[in-house]
Amino acid sequence: MRLIFLGACREVGRSAVAVEVGLRRCLLDYGVMMNDSIGFPTHISPKDLDAVFLSHAHLDHSGLLPLFYLRRRLPLYGVAPTFEFTRLLIKDFLHLSGYFLPYEYVDLEAMMENCTSIPYGKEFDLAGVKARLLNAGHIPGSCQVLIEAEGKRLLYTGDFNTNGTKTLAAADQDYGDIDAVITESTYATTDHPDRLSVEREFVSEAAEVVERGGVALVPAFGVGRSQEIATVLAAHNFKYPVFMDGMALDATEILMNHSSSLRDEDLFRKAVKKTIWISGWNDRRRAVRTPSVIVSPAGMLKGGAAMFYMEQIAKKKENGVFLVSFQIPGTPGSVLLEKKRFMIQGRSRKVEAEVKQFDFTSHGGRSDLEAMLSKLGRKVKIFTVHGEETNCVRLASWASKELGLEAYAPRPGEKFDI
Repeated sequence: MRLIFLGACREVGRSAVAVEVGLRRCLLDYGVMMNDSIGFPTHISPKDLDAVFLSHAHLDHSGLLPLFYLRRRLPLYGVAPTFEFTRLLIKDFLHLSGYFLPYEYVDLEAMMENCTSIPYGKEFDLAGVKARLLNAGHIPGSCQVLIEAEGKRLLYTGDFNTNGTKTLAAADQDYGDIDAVITESTYATTDHPDRLSVEREFVSEAAEVVERGGVALVPAFGVGRSQEIATVLAAHNFKYPVFMDGMALDATEILMNHSSSLRDEDLFRKAVKKTIWISGWNDRRRAVRTPSVIVSPAGMLKGGAAMFYMEQIAKKKENGVFLVSFQIPGTPGSVLLEKKRFMIQGRSRKVEAEVKQFDFTSHGGRSDLEAMLSKLGRKVKIFTVHGEETNCVRLASWASKELGLEAYAPRPGEKFDI
């Protein structure tokens, strides 16, 4: 078994790893880099592939997949509702930056025709290569990929979270004996605060804003985070109005049709029932005049309906802006946190509203990653990806020094035999 690292090497973005077994080759994810410009992983020809596994829908894992469907009909495997979320995100991606992308809507639709949803835990065979998809606990439908061939077993974690959230159960760690693991390193140097404490603080702060007559804007990723925030508010019996807008509504509708993928279907349906759906500009204007919580993409304030809300609420001290997602340096959300300024009508303006960040991560932290690796035995090879260079190198170094394991932080194009 040979691994070829095509992306997410000492960086967050453009996840892609090829796995060769004899004459067969499969691909784990094929995403894009989402910084100031769009970045692609190392190219691999679709004619050289037999199958693709998609760990989850986020664009840094899925964003270049339609490229394989210009002419080829390549099987794509994942867990529902991953493909519906992927279609939603890539359609929006095409709308916003189509001239950057080497594919079109028709290629996205061709991709959708070649998707096969596999239930968690079910083993399936691809001409001698056995595979099993395990819950990753990251977003609904996210999976870890376990591949077995030639007497070797490989685990690809994708993005995973070993702590349960209000919407999702913790990642499945029933791996059995494995020979190699490709693990994310996003938070390899950072631990997260206690989740329940974060939830209570968030709900309390949101109630304070509403009780003083203000609006609490919660910019959140449309797929996963927006639904988690609405569910957290419902779980803590938040008694004030909660509005939801933008792509978050489409994702919520998809999730309502796949509610069995959630930790608590009844709680999710309670959250949806309590949420007021925004359907147009009149609703948006009404929402900003109503003391309430407004959940709306984009999570880093790089677009979406949240831009309109920021223009309306930024200048009033009774309002609040609660960031619940990681803010990439240089994004409007990051600038807002650091300088309390935001671009309004083409000018950088001081934000008078209260600004806070809450750690609603969907990734495991340092201790979680180390605990997972510690359980794997003494013969497993470790490959750290999907983290800043410092994090990838640090986690590989820790596995080597503390666990005595053969561990690497690969660079793009590097190949390893298992």
